[in-house]
Amino acid sequence: MVKIAQISCGTEYSGVQKEIEKAASTFGAEIVIPETDIDYIDEAYEKFGFNCASSGIRLMVARAMSIVEGKSDADAVFIATCFRCAEGALVRNEIRRFIQQNTRLPVVTYSFTERTKADELFIRMEALATTVARKSLLAREKQEGLTLGVDSGSTTTKVVLMENNKVIGTGWLPTTDVIACTNDGIAQAMEGTGYKMDDIDGMGVTGYGRLTIGKKMGAELIQEELSVNSKGAVYLAGHQKGEATVLDIGGMDNKVITVNDGIPDNFTMGGICAGASGRFLEITSRRLGVDISELGPLAIKGDYHKALLNSYCIVFGIQDLVTSLAAGGSKEDVAAAACHSVAEQVYEQQLQEIDVREPLIQVGGTSLIEGLVEAVSEVLGGINVIVPEYSQYIGAVGGALLVSGLGKRQEK
Repeated sequence: MVKIAQISCGTEYSGVQKEIEKAASTFGAEIVIPETDIDYIDEAYEKFGFNCASSGIRLMVARAMSIVEGKSDADAVFIATCFRCAEGALVRNEIRRFIQQNTRLPVVTYSFTERTKADELFIRMEALATTVARKSLLAREKQEGLTLGVDSGSTTTKVVLMENNKVIGTGWLPTTDVIACTNDGIAQAMEGTGYKMDDIDGMGVTGYGRLTIGKKMGAELIQEELSVNSKGAVYLAGHQKGEATVLDIGGMDNKVITVNDGIPDNFTMGGICAGASGRFLEITSRRLGVDISELGPLAIKGDYHKALLNSYCIVFGIQDLVTSLAAGGSKEDVAAAACHSVAEQVYEQQLQEIDVREPLIQVGGTSLIEGLVEAVSEVLGGINVIVPEYSQYIGAVGGALLVSGLGKRQEK
């Protein structure tokens, strides 16, 4: 069983603890609490060198030190504090950095609310458990045979057919009924290849609809998108060795993953509001009267300083957009401002919670919006951003790659 060390403050009295344990047990993992005593708390706190007032946070520091010094055994680490606590947010990030600098354990951080439910924790716990239990599979660097990858996303369904380390077919369509969309996407990917479903060696599924699709279609690999996307990203970017950061600004939520030698070791996802999502850019393009594919080139020509879009909320963001246009702002400037607004919010909400490692690999459908890629680079001080070929199919590519490591499918 995978042991996930919990380093947290406030989960007991907020009622979140049972939800954390439920999420972990769902994926065959066990929550363990690092060992400490009163004397060790003072000793660890002094070593850590971070001045904090809360006794609960001091205990977090001691538990982190216990893992680093080998006094407690764990396969992964889950760090959580209440979203209302500023001190907790600071220490959560420092503890995450401390563990990553001194161990090779995968880490996920989480800011919980009083209404947190297990569903919100599932993907984080699944990713931690997967990274540990399937580490050898995640180390796979080459796709073999004929495999199919499906990424059932919140807004789009992507399908990729791969043969001997090469993409030979793709499918892309809006997500409605997950099974119908998958079947249509498979038909698109198979078209012109001469292959049919009976020919494939394996099928890997990820995304929001993965459980439904995997069960219905007998997929050999059903895996959360954090580990699958990160693997697909470094594979397509030709960066499976060394460190990298993967950024996926999605239609409903965003994912930021740090990777070391192809294995994810820290990830964060979510966001405060849809103003930091691809959905906001989709609405922006509609309001500007252009196709989403035209938004990027339009933004490249504009100056975001000339249009004010600085709201976290998608509703008020659109209000700012309308106001800017009514005041005579050009489409180019508004497009640039929309891209820059999303990039800034992703930075404030998520990129500050990790240590960005170069190169930054930007993936997902929004990676095709050049103005957004440029804005992300600028917000991060001019960092080099890689957008690999097939970046919009990243989850499907990761699924097809990883399932090829499970051997040929059995007769069903």
